[in-house]
Amino acid sequence: MYDVGKIVPGLAVFALLFLSPLLYNAASGKAATLPTVQTPSGTQCIESAEYMRASHMDMLESWREQVVRDGKHTYTASDGKQYDMSLVGTCMSCHTDKEQFCGTCHSYAGVDPNCWTCHVAPEVTKK
Repeated sequence: MYDVGKIVPGLAVFALLFLSPLLYNAASGKAATLPTVQTPSGTQCIESAEYMRASHMDMLESWREQVVRDGKHTYTASDGKQYDMSLVGTCMSCHTDKEQFCGTCHSYAGVDPNCWTCHVAPEVTKK
């Protein structure tokens, strides 16, 4: 306990540096800005937007397991409609711009999904 004069101020500085992002956000009075995603117009997703935002990764993983391991290719949505379990054929038929739609949120969240190690991203046609 001979270095108490150095340890306590050192811990205080460490805590201040560690908590500085939280303190900055609290002092600025603004909530974190969420990315804006270009959504397709006039179409309805296979599940609700809230469900897809929170659980699309679980759904796609489940689809992969069911298609590859069980040979099941049809998904029945909560409203009873049936869809082909296909990332490119089902999801990307409406969400055509991979960089704008997928990339925006995945960059914001800091995740790097492995979808595109097997799937080929659809080409975006420039207007």
